[in-house]
Amino acid sequence: MAQSKGTVVLAYSGGLDTSCILVWLKEQGYDVITYLANIGQKEDFEAARKKALALGAKKVYIEDVSREFVERFIWPAVQANALYEDRYLLGTALARPCIARGLVGIAQREGAQYIAHGATGKGNDQVRFELSCYALCPKIKVVAPWRLPEFYQRFPGRRELMDYAKKHGIPVPVTPQTPWSMDENLMHISYEAGILENPKVIDHGSHGAGGVSCIRSLIGNFTAAPSGRVPVKVTNTGDGATRSSALELFVYLNDIAGKHGVGRIDIVENRFVGMKSRGIYETPAGTILYHAHLDIEAFTMDREVRKIKQGLSLKFSELVYNGFWHSPECEFLRECIARSQEPVVGTVRLSVFKGHVYILGRESPRSLYNEELVSMNVQGDYEPADATGFININSLRLKEYHRLQSKVTVKQDE
Repeated sequence: MAQSKGTVVLAYSGGLDTSCILVWLKEQGYDVITYLANIGQKEDFEAARKKALALGAKKVYIEDVSREFVERFIWPAVQANALYEDRYLLGTALARPCIARGLVGIAQREGAQYIAHGATGKGNDQVRFELSCYALCPKIKVVAPWRLPEFYQRFPGRRELMDYAKKHGIPVPVTPQTPWSMDENLMHISYEAGILENPKVIDHGSHGAGGVSCIRSLIGNFTAAPSGRVPVKVTNTGDGATRSSALELFVYLNDIAGKHGVGRIDIVENRFVGMKSRGIYETPAGTILYHAHLDIEAFTMDREVRKIKQGLSLKFSELVYNGFWHSPECEFLRECIARSQEPVVGTVRLSVFKGHVYILGRESPRSLYNEELVSMNVQGDYEPADATGFININSLRLKEYHRLQSKVTVKQDE
């Protein structure tokens, strides 16, 4: 055994990579403390604890941060209508800064100089974890095995890791029957790598789709998040079931929408490190809330404010995807977006059916929709003749542009 290098807190999942990394770190002379964050993944946490201790972990911390994940990370993304490259609802990107907070907290509590993770050297997660850790604890040092030549040259692929695990008695769940990587949290499940690296391969993973469920989603004041508007209640109009707490309503929507295959996408995206990757994502509750919030926001927010907010949302999504949650610019954007949500209150009625979300109706005490003003049957407080001047003024620019274009064309033809 090498001479002690100090204590390292390892972001631990119990899977193949982090189990092997735990043993490898001990071989390098580190005292290893493992940290496992419960962010809603379906996992036997007690089995993971026993496994880490059996592999030589000095201590094992398992922390339930699922409520914090919803209230402090998912809700701001819902407010922002955050969507990376028009399709990805940022399930993994939102989870990483949440996990990093816990990781740094344990390192500070234990007086550890190092943190470690199992993120690959080609992916986004290495950036997300480390930028968050450095922001929260500037003096922390990071051990990233998949970027160390002595590690990745020894383990160029899964086969070598499996051989190492077998040699050291490390039980692993990965088998040839599941030849891909899966990451799960409350927001989503992602599948990538393995056979999915070939973009032509069709994913045959099972997902539910059944009858119609009807959901009523209310967005309004929520005492746990006074800085903005967030979802506060979900009611199933079919059986009257209601969920009000942040965590309960999110889990409930995941269950309802998941049964209908809502939020499943197969995409190729641009990683921050510069390469394209293929990912399959399932984001049931996030997809419902995205559509519900988008609808009530359009109903209650001023047009020009919304244009500005859309630009902020685009930048916010990019920053979150790239790992800059704890940056000053992202903090500023969260404050701006939260301020824009002051009028966003009301009820959206929607249904989910065979993978789709259908908006059925909405109402709000802060609505900017004036039924009398827009009606084709009532004139209301509007003078149709005024539209003539409006059109004339707006056509002036077009007339002048095309007048000039016609002159240029004639001159070129001469």
